[in-house]
Amino acid sequence: MIETPQSFVIREECEKAAWQNGFRRTFDGPPGWAGFASTTVPGTIHLAAAGPLGPWYLAVDHGGVIEELALPPAALPGPGLSRYAFGSLRELYGVLSRVYQLSASLPDAPLKEFEQKVRSLPQTTEAERLVVQRIGQDIFRASLLEYWQGTCPLTGISDPALLRASHIVPWRVCETDAQRLDVNNGLLLSALWDAAFDQGLVTFSDEGTPAFSPVLSEAARRELRWGAALTLSRRQRENLAWHRLHAFRSESAATPNQTPTNSVN
Repeated sequence: MIETPQSFVIREECEKAAWQNGFRRTFDGPPGWAGFASTTVPGTIHLAAAGPLGPWYLAVDHGGVIEELALPPAALPGPGLSRYAFGSLRELYGVLSRVYQLSASLPDAPLKEFEQKVRSLPQTTEAERLVVQRIGQDIFRASLLEYWQGTCPLTGISDPALLRASHIVPWRVCETDAQRLDVNNGLLLSALWDAAFDQGLVTFSDEGTPAFSPVLSEAARRELRWGAALTLSRRQRENLAWHRLHAFRSESAATPNQTPTNSVN
């Protein structure tokens, strides 16, 4: 099903596709497959093709990326944990871009960056701990911008100054740094939506649709416009179950069980 060995044309197209999407280190793969890695994100990919006109094939070895892609795998033996087929180079390029974004933002990468940056920093005083927290929040925001492709999924707003990285389970409630820096514990929301979510005035169902608190005024509900439901991963749904239980103001006279400060500007 794949051309073995790869012709010059296919090899050149594979290298071009990988290079333009952040995978610029080459290595030999199994027969017919070209292997690529990145100096900035974990995991490797392999590319192959049936011929110069396709189909084109992608193999991925990052389990978290595979889960997030949620693409039907190709019935094709080869490297990696999962393989995918594409009818055109355009389709392949689109998915490769997403593979790089996910590799940069999924849990291990932000956590490793955070641990490297704070390894030698003191954390004895409150001021020192706040410095470390701000470093973590900056990494978390950058990771969410990658994960959500720089756009609020509800409103389509992509102006960075109007976007907030909002923790679902708040920073101070998280038990580990891995949980604090996990993109599955965050939503990239426009400022108004973030404020409402932060105060428990809105939450989201497992289907990604908003639920409004009875505390919220009609005027506020009208201003909280949205165009599409959130597309949620399994772990995001699990974290939102916590938010619905502990942060959402579900009764008009109630106050949240927690008073989270979720957003990272």
